[in-house]
Amino acid sequence: MSSDVADRVEHSEAGLPTAAIAFEGVVKAFGSRKVLNGQDFTVRKGELFVIIGPSGTGKSVTLKLMAGLLRPTAGIVRVLGQDVAALPADRLSALRRRMGFLFQSGALLGWKTLEENVALPLAERDRLPEAEIARRVQAVLGEVGLGDAGGLYPAEVSGGMVKRAAFARAIIEDPEVLLFDEPTSGLDPVMSRTVDHLIVQINRSRGAACVVVTHDLAGALRYADRIAFLKDGRFLEVATPVTIARSEVPEVRAFLAAQQMEIPHA
Repeated sequence: MSSDVADRVEHSEAGLPTAAIAFEGVVKAFGSRKVLNGQDFTVRKGELFVIIGPSGTGKSVTLKLMAGLLRPTAGIVRVLGQDVAALPADRLSALRRRMGFLFQSGALLGWKTLEENVALPLAERDRLPEAEIARRVQAVLGEVGLGDAGGLYPAEVSGGMVKRAAFARAIIEDPEVLLFDEPTSGLDPVMSRTVDHLIVQINRSRGAACVVVTHDLAGALRYADRIAFLKDGRFLEVATPVTIARSEVPEVRAFLAAQQMEIPHA
């Protein structure tokens, strides 16, 4: 683990205020199958929080609970101080305007250009003048390195450009919370690091609380403030990257080893 990452993590542990997201005894079941089994954790304002773990353990379900796309079977999910499941439709919609969500596939509309896709939240919810929408879209496309690609369609660009355009759409309303579901899946190593850099850049420059679900442990160890390992419906360990890399939890060590990560001795 590099000293700059370790220094940043130490600073983040000391300086991050209050919770942006809080799970209080959250259970999520689908029929008789419990996906989450009594989760308690917080994500602090301005924090970059990464969730890792085997497939099928509830990582994406956790994100959907935060976004109000699913309701907990038991317990409370609070986002920006509000009980998500208790909100009526209009207040849930207002809360979601303070959040951004990057879907695994990017979820761009194929019949719209990149700039039209990015403009959707502003056009549908804010009803701003066209000139103002165009200005904001161009600014955010520039922020993710797509300033000259706005007129292209998703089928005309690479997978990495689709992810960056989806990223731009997620941040267009300057959200306080950003949720990323496998943001680097399907990308080559170089583009994966580019997307990682974008996540860090937005987190640091805008101060948004970021929750990232990923299988890319190498990336997570470089940029996370804290990493949570999810298995059997519970977080077995929530710690800084330095601590995770030296974990004594057998399941975490096995996960590290399976990705051929070097496991330092304590």
